[in-house]
Amino acid sequence: MIDKKLLEILVCPVSKAPVEFDAERNELVCRASGLAYPVRDGIPVMLESEARPLTADEKLG
Repeated sequence: MIDKKLLEILVCPVSKAPVEFDAERNELVCRASGLAYPVRDGIPVMLESEARPLTADEKLG
């Protein structure tokens, strides 16, 4: 789980858009850039090289 205060200030490093926490996949999702960043041991890994591209369905959300 991600701290709500932290989630309020985190933005995508690529698009600078806000991210949403996906608890099911344990990822931070940015629809603007189409990337999902992993959360490992409660720590968001906000590196473009670690992100996975969203599917077309995920982008529509």
